[in-house]
Amino acid sequence: MSHVFPRHCHANPPIASHGDGCFLIDTQGKRYFDGSGGAAVSCLGHSNERVRQAIKDQVDQLAFAHTGFFTSDPAEQLADLLIANAPGDIDRVYLVSGGSEATESAIKLARQYFTEQGETQRRHLIARRQSYHGNTLGALSAGGNAWRRAQFAPLLIEVSHIAPCYDYVERAEGESPEAYGLRAAQELEDEILRLGPDTVMAFMAEPVVGATMGAVPAAPGYFQRIREICDKYGVLLILDEVMCGMGRTGHLFACEVEGVAPDILCVAKGLGAGYQPIGAMLCNRAIYDTIAGGSGFFQHGHTYLGHPVAAAAGLAVLRELLDNDLVVQVRARGAFLEQRLRERFAQHPHVGDIRGRGLFWGMEFVADRDTKTPFDPGLGLAGKLKKAAFAEGLICYPMPGTRDGRLGDHVLLAPPFIASEDELDGALDTLSRALDKVMAEVG
Repeated sequence: MSHVFPRHCHANPPIASHGDGCFLIDTQGKRYFDGSGGAAVSCLGHSNERVRQAIKDQVDQLAFAHTGFFTSDPAEQLADLLIANAPGDIDRVYLVSGGSEATESAIKLARQYFTEQGETQRRHLIARRQSYHGNTLGALSAGGNAWRRAQFAPLLIEVSHIAPCYDYVERAEGESPEAYGLRAAQELEDEILRLGPDTVMAFMAEPVVGATMGAVPAAPGYFQRIREICDKYGVLLILDEVMCGMGRTGHLFACEVEGVAPDILCVAKGLGAGYQPIGAMLCNRAIYDTIAGGSGFFQHGHTYLGHPVAAAAGLAVLRELLDNDLVVQVRARGAFLEQRLRERFAQHPHVGDIRGRGLFWGMEFVADRDTKTPFDPGLGLAGKLKKAAFAEGLICYPMPGTRDGRLGDHVLLAPPFIASEDELDGALDTLSRALDKVMAEVG
């Protein structure tokens, strides 16, 4: 009997034994193509020698030194390399252990920035419905995933949520994508005015919405208008690239394609590529200088900040991405994957939308394509698809609640950057078979 507390108490998952490129292999020898990179994590696959060797070398030299006393070479080098490639005036890196820690740190830094400036009335955070920013209480409060929030609602801090930029469902008939983007962005200004412009500290959003909606990019011009609104009212812009960053969408930082730079930026997942738990919160020079010139102390922290072994892994991952032009390869492989997805599924009677960027793609399933009506949530379509695909040897990321936390189903694909065209084709063959089985079951 296992003493592990699993994600699902009634599941009996196989034991992962080892990795081979884009595949995970269980103790029975069955191979699974990692079509979602776990949760958009394993961008380099599961057997990258450069990263593995960097971890071994670092353990041999220095396993741990608490940041209350020391910094370390890998942490310093990783921060330097991130800043050398970061957008805008991003100047400092706060290394954490994962995405929830990164977003939690961002929220607290935004608040401390304003308190150190004497603007203690700035306390409101605005985010978007159907977003996901992590599972700690602060991050969960910022997220707009109704299902994840429901049972913990009494414990959550107050956060305002405006509409997502969700072209497939919320753009009106006859409305251009650009006009829709401006209309959606206007909700931010409206909410700032409702709360009081001098009481809002930050707006948080994913450049490409990941788990909750399934790889939904913003409409053209949306984030440029968001940046303008934030600047107008002195509100910090926090971009959560935990899932969509680090090359996943075809740019090292996902916000690059939007032509904007945030004040605070969060990354994780692909930064460690699964080899070590690591994330980072990055901030601009003005925010850091305010803290440094004030209290001189960010009133926040965790035991494993800047962990040397995790930092060594992150540094090796980032060097692998940059030295081998893997971000450029993501754009090429992404174009191939998009083409194949559309060829195979665009006319499927129950695929309503195919959307994404780079190697980050989602398909939304509907009972009726003409009306965009989602399936009855009682059918459990997403769960059935995950199970059917896994049985066929494909790891993918189906999720329910796409529309509002209850209605809607989608599948997210985020394969390793090293996946070949043949491997991607094989994964789509498997997904097609699994989808056919599930659709036959749900009717």
